[in-house]
Amino acid sequence: MIAARRLEIRIAGRVLLADANFTIESGEFVAVLGRNGVGKTTLLRTLCGLHADYTGEIHIDGKPLGQFSSSERARRIAYVASDEMMLEMLTVRDVVANGRYAYHGWFNWHETPEDTRAIASALDAVAIEELAHRLFTTLSSGERQRCWLALALAQEPRVMLLDEPTTHLDVRVAQDILRLLHLQRAAGRTLVCVFHELNEALAFADRIFVLGDGTLLSTASARDYTDGHTFERAYGLPMESIRLSDGSMRVFPRPSANSK
Repeated sequence: MIAARRLEIRIAGRVLLADANFTIESGEFVAVLGRNGVGKTTLLRTLCGLHADYTGEIHIDGKPLGQFSSSERARRIAYVASDEMMLEMLTVRDVVANGRYAYHGWFNWHETPEDTRAIASALDAVAIEELAHRLFTTLSSGERQRCWLALALAQEPRVMLLDEPTTHLDVRVAQDILRLLHLQRAAGRTLVCVFHELNEALAFADRIFVLGDGTLLSTASARDYTDGHTFERAYGLPMESIRLSDGSMRVFPRPSANSK
């Protein structure tokens, strides 16, 4: 599905990621972790063609990323950013309908029966049909995140790249969003998500990419993280690890001696 070879990503002349090699298979849920500023968001933007300052190879379904037109990329890959946008006077349905522009010229929007079906299906998938005619600006943080997911689903992509999909959400709403994402993975979509919360990644992802020191520290299965050493290197903090009854692991920063 996605393959990168000798990938080097730069921003403002600074190398964020060097000599990265990885493959993401169809239907995988990959979490991307690392400290602020290591390039997690820029990696996502590079994979969907929004950041062009890189060398090396990126292939989507065996085809070089640079050979896709912008509309072809949008039909395959949806990018859901964490940046807050205030969309004045747009209803929820209006926002979600933007996902259909991948199938139309920007100058030639006219809603087709296929667009209507895709928009309705996306609203239903994230359970916000009853919000369709609400103004976007009246939504809560959790409702807005569902709206962004619906916009991405309306594109009918095979890959969804999500930047911090649970940031600023309370525990219950975050779990709801993660379950929605897991349903998309079960439906065959490939998910690559940036997370700040380590244990959300360990609980929901198939594999975890850890960025640090200008390189890709690990691309292991979530089940293969048997201790906190990789996270200690990535975050520069001592970590405690706990093995749960189902065999999965959770990690937490180790309290310092003077933290109480």
